[in-house]
Amino acid sequence: MPWIAAENSKRGGCLEIAGVRRAFGDVVALNNISLEVRGGEFFSLLGPSGCGKTTLLRIIAGLDAPDAGTISLGGKDLLRLPTNERPVNTVFQSYALFPHLSVAENIGFGLRMKKAPREEIHRRVASMMELVEATKLAARKPHELSGGQRQRVALARALVNEPSVLLLDEPLAAVDQKLRKQLQADLLALQRRLALTFVYVTHDQEEALSLSDRLAVMNNGSIEQIGAPQEVYGEPRTAFVAEFLGNSNLIAAEISDGVARTSFGEIRLAKTIKNGNTTLFFRPEKVTLGAGPFSGNCEEIVFGGVTTSARIRSGNDIIRATTLSNGAPNIRIGGQVCWGIAAEDVTVF
Repeated sequence: MPWIAAENSKRGGCLEIAGVRRAFGDVVALNNISLEVRGGEFFSLLGPSGCGKTTLLRIIAGLDAPDAGTISLGGKDLLRLPTNERPVNTVFQSYALFPHLSVAENIGFGLRMKKAPREEIHRRVASMMELVEATKLAARKPHELSGGQRQRVALARALVNEPSVLLLDEPLAAVDQKLRKQLQADLLALQRRLALTFVYVTHDQEEALSLSDRLAVMNNGSIEQIGAPQEVYGEPRTAFVAEFLGNSNLIAAEISDGVARTSFGEIRLAKTIKNGNTTLFFRPEKVTLGAGPFSGNCEEIVFGGVTTSARIRSGNDIIRATTLSNGAPNIRIGGQVCWGIAAEDVTVF
């Protein structure tokens, strides 16, 4: 069992970010960012390239400084601490392993810099290699490792210094899809075992949804929405979040007395919404194919193994629908298809 006990790892407390702003010339990378990461939480910063998520991670780590705002951990001001004294460690996308050092030497590098006793270094490095299943790799150099093995060593090197918060900047971006799935599972299991606070940067929506306790969706230096994966995916607050997190249907509509009038027909809404022009949102998997009050021409069918997706032109709109392949109705490209959507599955922006 590693020395990082679950009850100790949460003592770092909450990571609180308030009013953080960072600009590079005329480009505002972070615009008044405020959020809270709870102790022991797997928290993801999700967004497209250039949205500011890596800049925020670098500021937390002490590799950059904000123009305004505060960052505290457990009530202590992080911005007053130099980089090497902050109780945080970072795992980079490139792993940044020292090519001339062995796996064991890479993992123990930070402890040697802190002049820890030799016996303690040996014990902690051995414990960490066992934790990430790298014991047999101890004598190898980084060039002798696979991408997945290098990722494990980078994790071990970051964790061996007992950080209160582990920062991860797209650590799985350099590995292939099959290995990525396995490493995601390993990473989540490790985080749960240590009950350590993870702040994870990614642009991969599926990765953020599957790993996170909560996530923040960022865009153009601002936070669009913060919440649990199920909440953010199922109840997006903006059109950007709806489109960024998976496939979506965004439909122009005019609301009058609780009825949304669209190009393909009317939908009586489940909630009272004020009259006027608006946008309706619903996920493709909520669409019922082969039955319903609406109809359209099937323009595309994509078999995806477990699921089958269809694109339907209905009125002046394109409807995207996804259903289980073994229960998919008999539809064909160029044919007419009926479809429906439940009122409670429709969100109004």
